[in-house]
Amino acid sequence: MEKRPNDTIKMLRAEFANVRKTAIVGHLHPDGDCISSCLALYHYLKDNYGYEADVYLEPYPSVFDMLPDTAVIRHTVKPEVYDVVYSLDCADLDRIGTGKELFKSAKKRVMIDHHISNDGFGDFYKIDPQASATCEVLCQIFEEDKISKECAQCLYTGIVHDTGVFKHSNTTRKTMEYAGMLLEKGVSTTKIIDETFYQKTFVQNQLLGKALLKSQLYADGQIIISNLSEQDFEELHASTSDSDGIIDQLRITKGVEAAIFLYPIENGYKVSMRSNEKVKVSEIAKTHGGGGHIRAAGCSMKGTLKDIQSTIISEITEQL
Repeated sequence: MEKRPNDTIKMLRAEFANVRKTAIVGHLHPDGDCISSCLALYHYLKDNYGYEADVYLEPYPSVFDMLPDTAVIRHTVKPEVYDVVYSLDCADLDRIGTGKELFKSAKKRVMIDHHISNDGFGDFYKIDPQASATCEVLCQIFEEDKISKECAQCLYTGIVHDTGVFKHSNTTRKTMEYAGMLLEKGVSTTKIIDETFYQKTFVQNQLLGKALLKSQLYADGQIIISNLSEQDFEELHASTSDSDGIIDQLRITKGVEAAIFLYPIENGYKVSMRSNEKVKVSEIAKTHGGGGHIRAAGCSMKGTLKDIQSTIISEITEQL
C-alpha cells in the first residue's frame, strides 16, 4: 500500500541522487528499526552519491553502538534549513524526536514508514504496512547492487528487531527474501542477533526479574500486565532503555493473548502492548495518541497507574 502513485520508488531514487544539504530524523525513543533505518539511509547516500547526511536521533540503547558509524548521530539540533529532510519509521509528525522542527522547516520533506497507523505526512512519502520494518521498505527502494556491507548490516538489524528475530506475524516470504539478500552481502547474523537482541546486561536481567515478580494476570489468564516504578529504576541505577525486551518476555507467558508493560514518564506513563493472535493493539494505542503495528504498539497516557491499567485492560478485554 502506497500513499502516492506507483512511481514513488522512482521518485525517491531520483531524490537520493540529487546531492543537497540533507538530514535524516527518526521517532521518539528510537528502537532497533528506527536507528538502523536512519543509518542505512545515511550509508546508502554516502556510498553511492558521495554526500553525508546529518542524522538526528534521541539517545538510544548502547547495544546499537555496534552498528557502523553511529558516531555521526547527533542528539542536539541547531536551527538551520535543509534542502531535504527524511523522516524514517515515524507513524506521525508528532512522533518525530530530535529534529522535528528541522523536518517541518525543510524545503522538501520525505517520509518513509511501515506503520499501519500512519495516515501520511510530508511532501511525498512511501508507506507499506505489509512490510515488517522500515528497513524492509528501504530494501524495496534501494537498488540491490548499490547496497554495501555496512548498509546491509543496518538493514538486517532493523528487520531482526521489528520481527522479533523473524518470529512475529509480520514476517513474510518477502521479509525472508530480503533477509537472504542481505546475508549475501556478508552481514554477521550471529553477532547482530546475539549482541543487539538476546544479550542483556546484569542490570537489564535484574529489571526483568522485578517486572516478572510484579506481573499480574487478568481475563482468566489471557492478559498479563506489569510495571516498573521510578524507585525500581533508581535502585538498580538503570535507565528506561534497560527495560527493552520486558514486554516481549511477558507476551510469551503460556496462555497469554495480550501483554501490557508500563513505566513512568513526565506527567504520566509509557504504555507498551503486545498480542499474539486476537487483539489489535494498534487500534487501542491509536485511541490514546500512540500507534505502531497490529500486534505491537504503544502510547503515552496521563493519569494514575491504577486508572491507566484499568483502562487498557478493559479495552483489551473487549477484543477477547
